Amino acid sequence: MFFNSLSFALFFVCFLCVHNLPLGWTAKKINLLLASYIFYAAWNPPFILLLWISTLVDWYAADRLYRAQKPAARRLWLALSVLVNLGMLVYFKYGEFLAQNLVAVASTFGITLPPAHFDIVLPVGISFYTFATMSYTLDVYRGHAPPARNFLDYALFVTFFPHLVAGPIMRPAELLPQFATPRRATSHQILFGIGLVTLGLFNKVVLADTFLATVAEQVYDGTAAPGWLDAWVATCAFGAQIFCDFAGYSTIAIGVAMSIGFAMPGNFRLPYAAIGLSDFWRRWHITLSAWLRDYVYIPLGGNRHGEMRASAAVMGTMLLGGLWHGASWTFVAWGGLHGLYLCGERVVRRASHAFRPGVLSLALAAATTYVLVHVAWVFFRAKDFARATQVLRGMLGVNADVKPILSSYQLATASAIVLAVVATHWLMRGRTLEQVVARTPPLVLSVFWAAMAVSVILAQGSDNAFIYFQF
Repeated sequence: MFFNSLSFALFFVCFLCVHNLPLGWTAKKINLLLASYIFYAAWNPPFILLLWISTLVDWYAADRLYRAQKPAARRLWLALSVLVNLGMLVYFKYGEFLAQNLVAVASTFGITLPPAHFDIVLPVGISFYTFATMSYTLDVYRGHAPPARNFLDYALFVTFFPHLVAGPIMRPAELLPQFATPRRATSHQILFGIGLVTLGLFNKVVLADTFLATVAEQVYDGTAAPGWLDAWVATCAFGAQIFCDFAGYSTIAIGVAMSIGFAMPGNFRLPYAAIGLSDFWRRWHITLSAWLRDYVYIPLGGNRHGEMRASAAVMGTMLLGGLWHGASWTFVAWGGLHGLYLCGERVVRRASHAFRPGVLSLALAAATTYVLVHVAWVFFRAKDFARATQVLRGMLGVNADVKPILSSYQLATASAIVLAVVATHWLMRGRTLEQVVARTPPLVLSVFWAAMAVSVILAQGSDNAFIYFQF
């Protein structure tokens, strides 16, 4: 069930009707839990079993390690939780990838193994809810959060449908306390939530799917070598597409949660207005960046053991982050590039710590950040290294005998949208959406909302899945 589908609209209306009945808070939480299971089961009902396994194992393991007196027993219960969660993730997401690479490695040593054919269906959202449930047991183990007060609240933390399949990745301390007392949205929250849902749908349905997706597809999914203009426009179009798609999902999720009285953290903060790669990762997929920082980078040593150890921790974290996105070496290359960027940025900052940047140097840093991010996007979007190399050669202008791939209309439309996205990020860099809404006259807001709503209705039709659903 996609947020951009008619089935979700009908589902949410039915849920709200029951949620707003004069029922007790426990009854409303049970309704929310059942609705979350229905929401997830709409893709593939048997995969509900994975949610149940993860929920039961982590609930019991966290309770036992919290009660355990001996450190060895606590570590044992933590290991059980981590092994079960990572075991399911590795099997369903990386099983075929690992088997194929094992066959390839064996062949280099003259060992012939049968081809790997797993034929595994990837459960939607497994990467997201696995990280969420692991954060629960890890936080309880480290003493950063107490166990949930009851099983119903914990089950809701795992399955809460606005964030279940593509985040934001919420921590126990952010969501569990909200289940403790009745939540009822105010009229302002409902209106603002509906506005966020409309904005998210506009980004996804109109900008990402209608205008940008086809431009990226024609270049990246084709076989013809792109020229300089086609390669850059398609890559920048994909950069805008994945932002509009994923930020659109997060915006809808936050709006849906707000309309029923729950708060969720922001997941994007105008990333294409970043100055530097570390600034980009403070603005892009914020909840994943924070998760990797707290549960991977810091345990690997963080900044506590010198520059060499810190650089190794950065590379390890970003390589894992790349692999988290997909079972492919192109995703590992994407993560590795960002790791190199961040390590290089650390070197530059140490060398220029006494330098006070001016407007020109900040503009150059921002432009460099944008270019480097989009060079990395090539590996994220390309299906293999051969196509990635071909697109990069096109971006460098060294492909020979190229013919135009994109039409003049596509070039103009994609360029205009990309420029509008980047300009909006920079104009909003020092502001929040709430501040802008508060300062805008109601009539102007109504016109903008109506224009977005009408454009979504006119563009709706394909119900394309969100890009991050495959992760």
